[in-house]
Amino acid sequence: MGHVRVLVIGSGGREHALCRSLRLDPQVSDLHCAPGNAGIAEIATLHPITPTSPEEVTSLAAKLAADLVVIGPEAPLVAGVADALKAEGVPVFGPVRAAALLEGSKAYAKEVMVAAGVPTARAFTCTTGEEAERALKEFAPPYVVKDDGLAAGKGVVVTDSFEAALEHARACERVIVEEYLDGPEVSLFVLCDGVSAVPMRPAQDFKRAYDGDQGPNTGGMGAYTPLPWVPADLTERVMAEVVTPTLGELDRRGIVYQGVLYVGLALTAAGPKVVEFNARFGDPETQVLLDRLATPLGGLLLDCATGRLRGPLDWHDGAAVTVVVAAERYPADPVKGDVITGLEPTEHAYVIHAGTRLDGDAVVSDGGRVLSVVGTGPDQDTARSRAYELVSRVHFRGMHHRTDIAR
Repeated sequence: MGHVRVLVIGSGGREHALCRSLRLDPQVSDLHCAPGNAGIAEIATLHPITPTSPEEVTSLAAKLAADLVVIGPEAPLVAGVADALKAEGVPVFGPVRAAALLEGSKAYAKEVMVAAGVPTARAFTCTTGEEAERALKEFAPPYVVKDDGLAAGKGVVVTDSFEAALEHARACERVIVEEYLDGPEVSLFVLCDGVSAVPMRPAQDFKRAYDGDQGPNTGGMGAYTPLPWVPADLTERVMAEVVTPTLGELDRRGIVYQGVLYVGLALTAAGPKVVEFNARFGDPETQVLLDRLATPLGGLLLDCATGRLRGPLDWHDGAAVTVVVAAERYPADPVKGDVITGLEPTEHAYVIHAGTRLDGDAVVSDGGRVLSVVGTGPDQDTARSRAYELVSRVHFRGMHHRTDIAR
């Protein structure tokens, strides 16, 4: 091998983490990213294209003679970018549009789960305010209302207020109203090559903007792995009760799933139940999972794209913790354009760029979640303190972060 040309699509923290791991794989000779960010620019060649345009992505892949295209975010998947690449014979890591609907439509995901007998919350799909009001009356608070379509991880409202729940429902064209699942949430990422499925390790992320799980829902403010407190048989159980039946149901519908299936779980008293599926790596869990993954990433993703996936995966010992540093007024209306300093790595911690861009020689903020600082160590506490030590060196105006990640 040793000469795989890879094109990564996307511009966030997940894509920087993917590029960083791909760069470390001796099989990867050329690394490109479109459109990328300031951090990715240091390790890959950037191309200014529209990531959701099947035409622009396929023509760039052809121009680069890419051996593998890795699609990071959900929007290009739902836009059919993987379908277009497959039609041109380009190996692609990321599911086709019909498979990505597991994330693109909450209603579709529920329908597949029910058909497959997957444990999940009881739910109603509503298209009018009246329907939503009737559905909400079926449940006790806290109320859970989810926008059916893509909302970048922020289309969910969980509230004790009937009025607030109804207001969110009325603001969306189609919503899912479902029972609240009580218990800690865990993310499990499963690599799929269309036939086989190989689990990664469970990770946990922190969704609320402020300490103590306060404030609005975000795309994720931090994460860690491994999770010493989860049941030893959790992964095995989720593969048997969730992943195998879901992939089997898609197969019955003539849909091949290649890429990563993200299973968001609530560990309830009655066992693990699915909160949601995503059709791509989660951000910021990807940062900690890839940090601990010992199997070279380029070969692994190429195997998924070409139906040659073999498990199990190899992992480094120890723990990884990541802390997201966000812009002023994130998640509502993040302020952009502030100069960032203190990005140099320490011995056991480094910065992953998310919402950044270059302005001349300066790195400036260009999104809500600006950076993701990863710390590593022999155990969770060490990894955590190393991450926060580097966070304390980073500076830009208006920055905020949680101080209780992985505590």
